[in-house]
Amino acid sequence: MSYLVEATGLVKRFGDFTAVDGVDFGVRPGEAFGFLGPNGAGKSSTMRMIGAVSPVTEGELTVLGRDPAVDGPAIRARLGVVPQEDNLDEELSIYENLVIYGRYFGLPRKVIDPRIDELLDFAQLEERRHSRVEPLSGGMKRRLTIARGLINQPELLLLDEPTTGLDPQARHLLWDRLYRLKQQGVTLIITTHYMDEAEQLCDRLVIMDKGKIAAEGSPRELIDRYSSREVLELRFEVGGQDSYLEELESLASRIEALPDRVLLYTDDADETAAAVHAAGIEPEYTVSRRSTLEDVFLRLTGRRLID
Repeated sequence: MSYLVEATGLVKRFGDFTAVDGVDFGVRPGEAFGFLGPNGAGKSSTMRMIGAVSPVTEGELTVLGRDPAVDGPAIRARLGVVPQEDNLDEELSIYENLVIYGRYFGLPRKVIDPRIDELLDFAQLEERRHSRVEPLSGGMKRRLTIARGLINQPELLLLDEPTTGLDPQARHLLWDRLYRLKQQGVTLIITTHYMDEAEQLCDRLVIMDKGKIAAEGSPRELIDRYSSREVLELRFEVGGQDSYLEELESLASRIEALPDRVLLYTDDADETAAAVHAAGIEPEYTVSRRSTLEDVFLRLTGRRLID
């Protein structure tokens, strides 16, 4: 298998702190590959090494068939980067931001202008072409940052927490734009701590925790491997769940007792809910749902993605 990005024993240290601790992964051409994990898991440090802006401490890393330590400028010329924080020039217009970024790559105006037309249409910003950036909504700024990252027609687009801070409508619009990019053959590498985002966008992903990779696979494979088909959530009064935990364990294949609720892992949540009530256990409310990647993360690490 030929990989656009391949890492073996990849390590990143900052003094005595190890941010990335011996990870192995490979990103195939044309796929959306994700790094899922909580803040501080090592996702952004890994992305900066892939982006050839942070040196590798140990291990091997190739990006687009090149060594970032030797060929950093050549790699960066073929990448698109969407940083975690928007770093647009807010005093300039949308159009001016794209022109300036295109000039960073040495693109002539006769190439930049038609490309900007395409990108503004893609990002649904054509009507705001000459608007200043500062008053734009968070979703518009995020779409502009993605459009800017595509100005050089990159083979590989790096997106670090692309939808953090956006409202649900803006997140779904952004997901649609990224899905369209994948359909066009752009390879995406995405870091996120939103499990629904990883399930929506990623063909394959790794779950990272404390600088290590805890699991790798497609979202469906990981859920099938590490969780049950469904989950029953029970909420009790504060402190009221403790006396029921032993009895609840007998009603499900596995339980997780969180500070605010108890999760029962089962193949039939409705049937398990009936068994809970038959046992005389009356929670304040119950919710039946399918398993998600957050349940996988709980199984592997014992804590929630938002911790």
